Amino acid sequence: MDAPIDPDTAWAAFVARDRAWDGRFVVAVRSTLIYCKPSCAARRPRRDNVRFLADAAAARAAGYRACRRCLPDSVARDRAAVVQAAALIADDATCPPLASLAAAVGYAPHHFHRLFRRLTGVTPAALARTHRADRALAALRATASVTAAIYDAGYAAPSRFYVDAARLGMTPHTAAAGGAGEGIGWVALAAPPGTLLMAATARGWCRFAFEDDDAGLRTAFPAATLHPGTASLHARAAALVAATGAIATDASLPLALRRVAFRTLLHAAAARCG
Repeated sequence: MDAPIDPDTAWAAFVARDRAWDGRFVVAVRSTLIYCKPSCAARRPRRDNVRFLADAAAARAAGYRACRRCLPDSVARDRAAVVQAAALIADDATCPPLASLAAAVGYAPHHFHRLFRRLTGVTPAALARTHRADRALAALRATASVTAAIYDAGYAAPSRFYVDAARLGMTPHTAAAGGAGEGIGWVALAAPPGTLLMAATARGWCRFAFEDDDAGLRTAFPAATLHPGTASLHARAAALVAATGAIATDASLPLALRRVAFRTLLHAAAARCG
């Protein structure tokens, strides 16, 4: 059956060759009986020769055959490989090397690196860095030893941890003490993957989390003084969300993966902005 999307929206995505729509519908061309990805590089047919169908199975059932140029049947396989690789990254404290990760999902390393970044907006290494930083904060809260927390989180050396420590918005010792002595301002904004809480100290951002209120922030930094963010903090947060939301990603990926990828992009944007 036809895809449950607005035909004008689908046509605009097709004309723009927008990769973000690949896998969300296929374009069936009546004059050639071929179906394509929205991003197919082939010349665009007349609009009255086009149907928008839900997926490749619907197109085949309607008598269309797959385009040999854009290979629309590969979309589901590509997405499944990215989801599988993301799960491997989340489960491995040290992050598998790219070659091992690609081999595990059946792709060549360089091709898979490009595919992963195109669908998620981030590289496998960047996603692993976010998971590792999350584990580091949890480990800091669970042990009095910063050194023990570094290795428990999966860092190969302290130097790597201290590069990521800027994400804490405070010293590791202060984070281990629950944010004692810190004032933390926070705002909640709408973002593509859901309501996003963004919190900062005077040193910098200390939390990006998909939460509706400050309960998780209080759990993470129970000894800090929390307060609603200023207008300036809100403006900074809104600018980061807008810049990150403008990066094309696959909206049909699992929500949990989209959220950790979005946080990864936020950290990168925050590092660029200083």
